[in-house]
Amino acid sequence: MWVYRLKGTAAELDPLIPDLFDRGARGLEEREGEVWAYFPAPLDLPFGGVWEELPDEDWLSAWRRDLKPVWAGPFVVLAPWHPWEGEGIPLVIEPGMAFGTGHHETTRLALSALARHLRPGERVLDLGTGSGILAIAAAKLGGKALGVDIDETVLPQAEENARRNGVGVRFLPGSLEEALPYGPFNLMVANLFAELHRELAPLYPRALAPGGRLLLTGILAEKASLVKEAMAREGFSLLEEEREGEWVLLAYGI
Repeated sequence: MWVYRLKGTAAELDPLIPDLFDRGARGLEEREGEVWAYFPAPLDLPFGGVWEELPDEDWLSAWRRDLKPVWAGPFVVLAPWHPWEGEGIPLVIEPGMAFGTGHHETTRLALSALARHLRPGERVLDLGTGSGILAIAAAKLGGKALGVDIDETVLPQAEENARRNGVGVRFLPGSLEEALPYGPFNLMVANLFAELHRELAPLYPRALAPGGRLLLTGILAEKASLVKEAMAREGFSLLEEEREGEWVLLAYGI
């Protein structure tokens, strides 16, 4: 087995993920400052990564063995092969093409913030839904959730994850513009990146109902000021700022 090592975070490299799977990747894993894509043999890939041959072992079994349940607020994020009879709200997510398994700081920040800010019965938008984990968590808290993603190839997995968790979530291809007709929303969560939050800031007020809240993450701490300045121009009030490692979550009200 070979691994193709790419410098960067899962959020930064997200646009490459469908291409990696199209070219034969068997799995992806986020490491410290890198994303590892597993292949049966090296290929000529144009993404600037480095190939490394792994020891001859059952890498998939080893990867599954090392993938542990993760706590985030009241949630425990599990893979389908993890047995669980403990406390907490279980979120069963199949690791695959879409990032969002609870093993990244930004996902954990967003899950914890959802538990603090969501009230049962509220309408929730998960922008950039990926695996669907945040929309599924919102539904488990009693919200009426919609998840959208510009990469429609991840939506079947998100839908399967929702079925696996026994919740009803609607998933649509597209970005914020495509979600607006289904609003307004009481709460929106967006795990994107700082520059995209800045670009979308003028649209965010259109998505929210009066008294709505906005949970923004995927933001490196060193770039948080970009988002804060853009949100202040749109009249948002910063409600809280949470940090884990080098990542922050900003909660806003309007």
